[in-house]
Amino acid sequence: MMIEEKLNVRYITDEQGNKKEVVLSLQAFEELLEDLHDLAVIASRKNESSVSFDEVKKKLAADGII
Repeated sequence: MMIEEKLNVRYITDEQGNKKEVVLSLQAFEELLEDLHDLAVIASRKNESSVSFDEVKKKLAADGII
């Protein structure tokens, strides 16, 4: 399924049929904004060092969370 179909995109066109604007549902728009925010966070953290899953589990266990 194409992204346009998933988002139920509708276009506003000029007299020649050229696409000029997009109409989205509010829900689709908010989902796109959330995705953009997530991508911005990922990009801002690309140079951070990673932590293994085992290290995370040990830290959570030490803090009494699991």
